[in-house]
Amino acid sequence: MAFLTLDALNDAAASGEIDTVLVCMVDMQGRLMGKRFHVSNFLESAWKETHCCNYLLATDLEMATPDGYKSTSWAAGYGDYVIKPDMDTLRPVPWLEGTAMVLCDVLDHHTHAPVPHSPRQILKKQIARLTEMGLTPMMATELEFFLFEKSYDAIRKGGYRKLTPISGYNEDYNILQTTREEHVMRPIRNHLVAAGVPVENSKGEAETGQEELNIRYAEGLACADNHTIAKHAVKEIAHMQGHAATFLPKWHAAKVGSAAHIHQSLFKDGDNVFYDADAPMTMSVTMKSYVAGLIKYAPDMTVFLAPYVNSYKRFLPGTFAPTKIAWSVDNRTAGYRLVGEGTKGVRIECRIPGSDINPYIACAAQLAAGIAGMEEKLTLNDPVTGDVYNMTDVPEIPYTLRDATKSLRSSEMLRAAMGDDVIDHYTRAAEVEQEAFDAVVTDWELQRGFERA
Repeated sequence: MAFLTLDALNDAAASGEIDTVLVCMVDMQGRLMGKRFHVSNFLESAWKETHCCNYLLATDLEMATPDGYKSTSWAAGYGDYVIKPDMDTLRPVPWLEGTAMVLCDVLDHHTHAPVPHSPRQILKKQIARLTEMGLTPMMATELEFFLFEKSYDAIRKGGYRKLTPISGYNEDYNILQTTREEHVMRPIRNHLVAAGVPVENSKGEAETGQEELNIRYAEGLACADNHTIAKHAVKEIAHMQGHAATFLPKWHAAKVGSAAHIHQSLFKDGDNVFYDADAPMTMSVTMKSYVAGLIKYAPDMTVFLAPYVNSYKRFLPGTFAPTKIAWSVDNRTAGYRLVGEGTKGVRIECRIPGSDINPYIACAAQLAAGIAGMEEKLTLNDPVTGDVYNMTDVPEIPYTLRDATKSLRSSEMLRAAMGDDVIDHYTRAAEVEQEAFDAVVTDWELQRGFERA
């Protein structure tokens, strides 16, 4: 069973196969938020719409309600949004007994117009721009994460100290070690496929306890939906097996970080318009302009690829995480990598995003930059070769959230593509994150300066 129709859900409810429906919106952080409906009530009315508090699109990671948002506040009373199920996303949740799930769009309570800063709507807007051009974005995201020996509850009660990964050595492509993790990874793969998420494979990644989950490419919105459901499933299934999974990009200073690379191409009438058999590297003029847009506007959109203070701890030389804004051919030291050269699957991979991205906003930002490149008819410089980490003439990715926030705030391109209110909203979110970090006295400061300062 993969996707469900309303009639199929009705039949599953009548047979007792499904009794619960998760009605989920996606918050600013890319998490599933919503309600659990008894299937009878969902079938009666909630399949049309339900409601939620509008603070769900104005919180931080800990669900605090910081001030400074135009869209909602204590002064405005924190009213409601309408959350309207996208019935094309209705599916079973095989890892939860008797449960189905549907993803929702977020609408204004009074006008029923889409809420502009809702992550799904941000991506839909960029997809609509491409649709007007006769193009369809095809995208895929990689999910990297760490598995740990203990459960979330045990780790939290231990103060997030003495964390032990599920394996004791680098398990990149290692079949022996990943066999020992199949009690977690096998149900993740199988349950997600049964839920309509087209998982291709999983593998060990380049660190102790690090995993990678790869999902087949899909149209842009489906790609982000798949990523969000998969990330949620990884956490729930790991928990069910007594383990914890983290998508924190850099959980330990001495460990490699976790990424969420974004692969992208544009299709028209079923063909990849990035492919030109007669062009150098089989890159069409369209692709070159698109990639030139990605390069030009990389600083503008870095907040959407690295949204938290911790995100920037990942950008270190020699870690397979990029530090420079450049493109190269099949070179993992560059921020952008040409993949599939010489084939109809030619595409560009953005290696900047960390595992903590909201995939809707990250993909939307990539599309907006690519569209700008095409509209401006930008020309693409030659690819760099060799070790990009050590190149002094290549611009750097913003190294801190503070720097990236400045670039986002002043981005004329993103303001034109997404709207001032959206950019102001997510600029404020980045400021809130920075303010929270700035107010903390860290263990590092205490240990370093308690006696010697």
